[in-house]
Amino acid sequence: MSHKLSKHPARWLWALLVLPWLCGAEPLVIGHRGASGYLPEHTLAAYQLAMEMGADFVEPDLVMTRDGHLIARHDIYLSTTTDIADHPEFADRKKTFEGHEDWFAEDFTLAEIRTLRARQAFPGRDKGEDGKHLIPAFDEVIALVQAFEKSTGRKVGIYPETKHPEHHAVIGLDFVPPLLKALDGSGFGADRVFIQSFEPNILRRLRPLTRFPLIQLVEPLSRDQHEIPNIPLTEIAAFADGVGASKYLLVRRDGSATGFIPEAHQLGLKVHIWTLRADQVLSPPFDSFNAELDWYLHQGIDGFFTDFPDLGVERVKALD
Repeated sequence: MSHKLSKHPARWLWALLVLPWLCGAEPLVIGHRGASGYLPEHTLAAYQLAMEMGADFVEPDLVMTRDGHLIARHDIYLSTTTDIADHPEFADRKKTFEGHEDWFAEDFTLAEIRTLRARQAFPGRDKGEDGKHLIPAFDEVIALVQAFEKSTGRKVGIYPETKHPEHHAVIGLDFVPPLLKALDGSGFGADRVFIQSFEPNILRRLRPLTRFPLIQLVEPLSRDQHEIPNIPLTEIAAFADGVGASKYLLVRRDGSATGFIPEAHQLGLKVHIWTLRADQVLSPPFDSFNAELDWYLHQGIDGFFTDFPDLGVERVKALD
């Protein structure tokens, strides 16, 4: 056995476990924050709808509460996606951090977070469900996925993202113990979980600690260097199993491919792209959701994040 093969045994164990699923299999449809195009993001209802629509995975972004619980929110601040501004009892918790004035999850206990209700964050989307849904803890998201499998027989995976782990560490909150405790206790195999982050240090730390595959999120180095990832793929291949890539890294403005996918695949990295939205800005030169997604599918992506899982499933089926 070569040094390369033995360096990260968890990666190769994962590859063997998931190989029957991925070899010749359809690209994974990942419900981005649930079915967030239809319901307030990161709510149990949004995850449930994504699974019912046929998503292969649901994605909970994770931040931490003051008492060390993982909750599903995209941002460490709360005003965009919750009704916290309507809670006078929390008025004195508002603060300014890095120029942003808001309420931050790290200053609230889980019990306090449970008094809030979710809101639709995107302009133009239906706000009829605002105020009806709790902010879920990560354990509740796992339990929902388990219950869906029990009731339907269909296995759906979970794709958590650690949000700003270094910021949390500075204030004494460590993602790793509660994250691994929840995932190890879920009963999910290595083919049912991906752990993702924009910050490579937490993935490097997780590498020897978990059997679950790790995904490094990448984006363009700059507006003028949109074909270059902010972390080199050769560096990522040393500690991760795949990349969660901004879709803009894959396509030039003239509609030609950049070569990102073959380079990643040559390094043994899976490529999952973000984010496909039917009601938001498309990557040039595409003029519709279907045209955009079809192009990426034909380039050989291994999966994609979408706010509209039903539309994603429809396009994947059209490949057959």
